[in-house]
Amino acid sequence: MDLFSKCTKHETLNKARASGLYPYFHMLTTGQDTQVVMEGRDVIMLGSNNYLGLTSDERVKRAGIEALEKYGSACSGSRFLNGTLDIHVALEKELAEFLHKEDAVAFSTGFQSNLGIISAIAGSGDYILCDKENHASIYDGCKLSYAKMIRYKHSDMEDLEAKLKKLDLSVGSALIVTDGVFSMSGDIARLPEIVMLAQKYGARVMVDDAHGLGVLGEHGRGTAEYYGLEDAVDIYMGTFSKSLASLGGFMAANKSVCEYVRHVSRPFIFSASITPASVACARESLKILQSEPERVRRLAEVSTYMRNKLKAYDVPIIEATTPIISIYVYENEKAYIGCKLLLERGVYVNPIISPATPVGQALLRTSYTATHTYEQLDTASKKIAEVVKILQDE
Repeated sequence: MDLFSKCTKHETLNKARASGLYPYFHMLTTGQDTQVVMEGRDVIMLGSNNYLGLTSDERVKRAGIEALEKYGSACSGSRFLNGTLDIHVALEKELAEFLHKEDAVAFSTGFQSNLGIISAIAGSGDYILCDKENHASIYDGCKLSYAKMIRYKHSDMEDLEAKLKKLDLSVGSALIVTDGVFSMSGDIARLPEIVMLAQKYGARVMVDDAHGLGVLGEHGRGTAEYYGLEDAVDIYMGTFSKSLASLGGFMAANKSVCEYVRHVSRPFIFSASITPASVACARESLKILQSEPERVRRLAEVSTYMRNKLKAYDVPIIEATTPIISIYVYENEKAYIGCKLLLERGVYVNPIISPATPVGQALLRTSYTATHTYEQLDTASKKIAEVVKILQDE
């Protein structure tokens, strides 16, 4: 069989395109905001992770422009060699201070962060306990580590403890890895119980707070701040591509852990460093987050308002309290149809189908921004209710 034969026999993809329901790679001709132009149509954006609304903030854009003018377009090398700028070091220091950790390491992308952290920290003979609904980058980091990955049922603490009990920690170490806010459902990890179990069984805790930073906690420091457990999390992971309106990712931990990762993490050592403009935009966004914590409160208000609107329309949603509101449509094809119908009505949402969700639990994933207006939410919720009713009646 020819290696490329699979490329022409992608049945799901071909079927979606043939039926006019293909929901991916829609082209924007404006910047990311609450209202965008997508393929010539004005659209309310409910599919972005621009939680604090900073991608269009003039201060953030100016910071990126100034860095581009000073440092050029790229660093032309890895951080390990010629690619470390003073602003990389400053960003890491600012992140560590903000998150109340000794040190931080910046990676070129969020996906790469999980690959680089997990594969460096865990190795052959170690164990990684992984929530079944963790992000794909966590799973790939586990594979790259050569540690034994053990999945536990989503947020099921009895199952996690049962798995921990079976480990032989005389020959290996254990790391519990969890999303802080789960990206598909929007629910929050049961961090107090995870920490308790980690302490009971001698495991370390890593939290992927890609969707928690800038979202949870009084100051936007994420899931650990939300629970008052900042000292109990060993490794934070986060991204710049969401609340911090840039591109890249990071870890924050004690100094010895960060130094170790800097010197052994292959994804870190063998990748070009974050571009100067991206660093500057992340730094400015972090500065705004710290000086304007009201954005975090506003985001919570927007999320609660939209959740209540959808409930009032009897739209079936996953119960959560974060800016991610996922709507049940159950069948994969209905997720495609729902996205198409909403786009035609001027609302963009994301389709989530199996295997990203269990079979029969397809979703329309919506996410919100601190800068969404109530008028936009009123319009969007009405359109969503209309489309969900159409799907239910089919």
